This record gives sequence, structure tokens and C-alpha cells, in this order.
Amino acid sequence: MLLIQKIFTEHGSAYLQKYGKNMPPLHKKALIAIMNCRMPSLGGQTYYCLNCKEYHYSYHSCQNRHCPICQNKDAEEWLTKQKQLLLPLTYFLATFTIPENFRHMTRQNQKLIFNILFKAGADSLKLLAKDEKYLGAEIGMIGILHTWTRAMFYHPHVHFLIAGGGLGKDGRRIRFSDDDFLMHVKPLSIIFKAKFRDALQEKAPELFDKIPLSVWKNKWVVHIKSVGSGENALKYMAPYVFRVAIANSRILKFENSKVTFRYTNSKTGKSIIVTVEAFEFIRRFLQHVLPYKFMKVRYYGLFAAKNKEKLKTFSKLLYVDHIDSANNNKTKPSLICCPKCGNPMIMIETFSKGDLPRAP
Repeated sequence: MLLIQKIFTEHGSAYLQKYGKNMPPLHKKALIAIMNCRMPSLGGQTYYCLNCKEYHYSYHSCQNRHCPICQNKDAEEWLTKQKQLLLPLTYFLATFTIPENFRHMTRQNQKLIFNILFKAGADSLKLLAKDEKYLGAEIGMIGILHTWTRAMFYHPHVHFLIAGGGLGKDGRRIRFSDDDFLMHVKPLSIIFKAKFRDALQEKAPELFDKIPLSVWKNKWVVHIKSVGSGENALKYMAPYVFRVAIANSRILKFENSKVTFRYTNSKTGKSIIVTVEAFEFIRRFLQHVLPYKFMKVRYYGLFAAKNKEKLKTFSKLLYVDHIDSANNNKTKPSLICCPKCGNPMIMIETFSKGDLPRAP
């Protein structure tokens, strides 16, 4: 059992009893799913090792996308598929951040604000990329939503992994960026804020009227940097697709109803150790549960599904012939091996949720 699940198992019921009436349904669902993941209550399969002459049980995972237990494998599979989209170009990582004095409203209106955040960021990048002062081309990018700091506080922002080259306006030539420069951040930030503001005013005028003027007076933080081939950036981004808030490896201790974990300060690079009550740990974790079926990974420009033909043309111009949909590959099911001897086992039964295995 992972330490995260242990924390939820030992304190989740009490947390529900105290705060359950005021918790969003999706937060309750995630909490209960994590408590029961890979437990006999969810059912599973019974396997038998012919070599050791022993039975072994494999319990079902909860399949909740916020569960740290059953998402590690998905992260690896996603990373493998995304690598097929990487082109022989320099890549850039752009980050668009929601201002601190607007985050409370964001958390109360997540689906609306996150959709606007994605579109405003992507449209800003595409607009400047088409400017002849920069690339003068249509670019491709992958956007991933990220809502937490390393200390698990609420900090919504979107990362865009951008290919440093694009398809020219004539649709037949490649325009390349410099290895260390794609576009200036200052105009990008100004355009981003304007597009975000206009979209919010159009889609939710009542909410827009409640926003303090200071939100629009503040500078909206946008950052962009070169990341080389793009593979390292994908490795950095992959865990955020299938993990919420914290990796189990960062939890140092769980005792006396307190959780001690470490994180690295992004400015100083120093490791910081924090100890919080179990309830506070659960609260920080659950605040990053996303709206139902919300897509936290999105593809824009040349990488958008509607632009498959443009992407094929672009890849051919780069002498790349393997570019295709990153979602068409299926992994073969792996054999279940005996934890003692390593030999493949045979499955002898499946038992449903709420049932017990019949085999000894």
C-alpha cells in the first residue's frame, strides 16, 4: 500500500464525516476511490503459479484518474505515444499562469476558467507565431493543465510544449525558429491577458463584473524557454497528466496523524521539509481534483486532430514518415508473473466487486 493510500485509508472516513456535507461530489468520489483501490472490496482475479504451487490475488484498480496507485502505468504509456509526435526540431516550453488574486474565483468556476485559459494561451502563441517578425508560420503544440505548486497549494497554469518551426503561409515551406528564441514574452503576456479578459466577459458577464480591477492591472505571468529536443520536457510533463499534487516518493513520514513531505524550492533549488496534519494533507490533495471528464491535455495548431493532413505535409518536409495519431497505438497486455519465482501464472477465476475469491 502506498503511503498516500494509507493516509486516506486511516483518515478518509473521519474526513468525510467532518467535511462530507460541504465537499463537492467529485472530491468524495476521488477520496473513496483511493481508499479502495487494489483492495478486495473492488473484486479481482485469482492466479495460480504451477511452479510454486501457490495462489496469488490481483485486485482491481479504482480507475479514478486522480488515484496515484493506478495512474503510473498510464503515464508511461502516454509518454511513449507522445514521443511519436516529436519532430526533429528545437522545442520550447511556454507557461501561462492565473494571477494569485484571481485563483479563488478560478477554483469556484474551474471548468469555465480552465477552458478559457487553454484557448487564450494557445491563441496567443499561434497569433504571434504567424507574425513575420517571428516565425510567420503555423505551429504545433501540446497543452497540459497543472494546478498545484510543489507544496500542494492551488496554482493553476498551463504548459505548452511547442515545436520550434512551422508550416509557412503557402503551406509548402518550413519556417524554423532560432535554437534559443521563439518569441518575446512581453507582447505574448499582453495578448494573453486581453484574450482571456475578452473571452471571460463574453462567456460569463456576471462573473466578469465581480472581478476586482486589480486583476486586470496586474502583470500576467508568461514564461517561455528552449528545452532542446522536447523529450526531456515530455518526461517533465507526463506525471502531471496522470498524477495529482504529489508523488508518493516525496512523502518522508506518516505517523501520529501527521504527514511529512519534501519539495524543492523552484527559486533557490533547496529542499524544504514540511509537516502537516493528515486532514490538511487530504484537503490540499483533493483541491486539485478536476471537473468531470475535463480534458487536461489538448492539442493545437499542427498537432490538432483536424490538421492531420497539414501535419503529414509538415513531417514530410522534415523527412519524417512516422508521424501519425499518437492515440492509435495499443499496447499488448503483459503477462502476470509470480511474485516469488517470476514465472507466468494462470488465471483461475475472476470475482466481482463485493465478492470474495473462492480459491484458498
